[in-house]
Amino acid sequence: MSTLATPAHAGPASARGGLPPLLWLCLAATWVVWGSTYLAIKYALISFPPFLQMGSRFLVAGVLLAAWMRWRGAPWPTRLQWRNALIVGALMLGGGMGGTAHAEVSIGSGLVVAFIAVIPLLIALLNLIWGIRPTRLEAAGIALGLVGVLMLTQGSGFKSSPEGLMAICVACVCWSLGSVLSQRSLPLAPGAMGFASEMLCGGVVLMVLAAVSGETMAWPPQPVAVAAWIYLVVFGSLIAFNAYMVLLAQAPAALAASYTFVNPVIAMLLGVWIAHEAVSRFEWYAVGVVLAGVLLLLFKRTKKSGA
Repeated sequence: MSTLATPAHAGPASARGGLPPLLWLCLAATWVVWGSTYLAIKYALISFPPFLQMGSRFLVAGVLLAAWMRWRGAPWPTRLQWRNALIVGALMLGGGMGGTAHAEVSIGSGLVVAFIAVIPLLIALLNLIWGIRPTRLEAAGIALGLVGVLMLTQGSGFKSSPEGLMAICVACVCWSLGSVLSQRSLPLAPGAMGFASEMLCGGVVLMVLAAVSGETMAWPPQPVAVAAWIYLVVFGSLIAFNAYMVLLAQAPAALAASYTFVNPVIAMLLGVWIAHEAVSRFEWYAVGVVLAGVLLLLFKRTKKSGA
C-alpha cells in the first residue's frame, strides 16, 4: 500500500499559483508509480511469496534509506522511536502490505487497490477515538465510501475469494490503525529516518511471518518476478515514498492525498490492459461510489486549507 502511505509528519504549506516542476514530478510519482505497484506485486508473486516478497523489499529499501540519511548526518532513532517504529511497522507494513500481497494471490490487483481506496474513510472513523469528529460533508463521504465498499464485495472478483477478501480487509484496518497511531500516539523519528526505521522494523516482522508460514522463494526466480521486485524497491519504496514526503512539505494536504483516488483508476486500467484482469461493470460502478466518498473528504480538506 505503497503505496497505501499516510506518514506521521504532515505539515504542508498551502501552494499559491502554479505548481513548480518538482511538485509535478512528485505528483506523477505518487499517481503513476504507486498506482502501478499493485500490478508489480502481482508479477513478483510468480517467484516471491507474499510475506517474503514484502519483507525483503522493505528491508532492502530501509537499509538503503537509513544509510543515505546517516551519510547526510541524521541521527539514529532513539529507543522510544524504535519501539514506535516496530509497532507502526508491524501494523502498516506487516499487516497492511503483507495482507495486500496475500490478497493478490487470489484477487486481481485492480480490485485490491480499489478496495484500498477506503483507507482515508477508515482513518476518519478511527480519529473519532481521539475526539476528532467529522463534519456533515465528511460523514457523507464516509457513508458513501462504505456503501461503495459493500457494493465492491458483492462483485464477482471478491465473491470468488473469501480468503482474499478477508486479507484485504485486515490489510486496510491495520494500515489505517498504524497511520492514526503514528500521527496521534506513536511518533517516529523526524524525516526520512523515521520512515527508514519503519521499513526496517516492518520488514523484520514480515520476514518472521514468512518463516512462520513456511514460505520459500521459487528458485531460480523468474526474470519478470525479479524485475517486479526491483521496481517495488526502487520506485515504489524509495522514489515514490520520498516524492510523497516532498508533497507533504510543499503542497496542500488535499493535493498530496490525491493519490487515494488516482491510484485505483490507474491500477485497474493497468490490470485490465497488461494482466488481462476481468473487472465487471458493477465493480466499476462500485469503485466510482468509493472514489466519490474519498473526493468528499478531499474537498473538505481543500476548503480548510484554502487551497
